[in-house]
Amino acid sequence: MQTIYHDLIINVTKEKVFEAISTPKGLNNWWTLRSKGTAGLDEKYNLYFGEEYDWFATISKFKENEVIEFSMTEAMEEWLPTRFGFILKEENSHRTYVQFYHADWKEATQEFRIASYCWANLLRELKQYLEKGIITPFEERN
Repeated sequence: MQTIYHDLIINVTKEKVFEAISTPKGLNNWWTLRSKGTAGLDEKYNLYFGEEYDWFATISKFKENEVIEFSMTEAMEEWLPTRFGFILKEENSHRTYVQFYHADWKEATQEFRIASYCWANLLRELKQYLEKGIITPFEERN
């Protein structure tokens, strides 16, 4: 199995980071076109990117303001049965170390490599959103 890893520092509290990665409003500001769900263990999320990318995931790990993991249940074939998550560590009151992973890829296919590149860009979008209030329109995100 293959795993994508990205680590970054975001200069806001871990509570603000957690809100952006665990709530529909937060996710919509840097990743999804539209999402629905409630943050909590075993809760279902709809991750909507357009008609042909209407995906679903279940939260498989959850510790408020520290860890969230989404296990894909409906998505394109190569994304099944992958899971992705965030581990947050507070460096100080306004600096959060974010460890991101996207695990359980069957092999390092072209889609795996594209996803790794896209996650890097999207995590940059997350950082800009939280630190500077910049929300890139969905159509301009990678």
